[in-house]
Amino acid sequence: MATAATAATAADFTAWAAKASRMTDAELSYAAKDCRQAEAAMRGWNPIAEGRYSDEACTYGDELRRRRSK
Repeated sequence: MATAATAATAADFTAWAAKASRMTDAELSYAAKDCRQAEAAMRGWNPIAEGRYSDEACTYGDELRRRRSK
């Protein structure tokens, strides 16, 4: 039985940022794209899950932008 999605917490953002820091640029791009696709799949059906996927994608995108701005 699947559990209901919960809103992202500060701990989630910390975990995603830590994971992102260990990923390659290619992995970050793929993960962000995958999250965006999952976000779109949840749109209109599960707004909490949609938001979680959006938040996770943003975290990966932030890491890519941080690296590219150096």
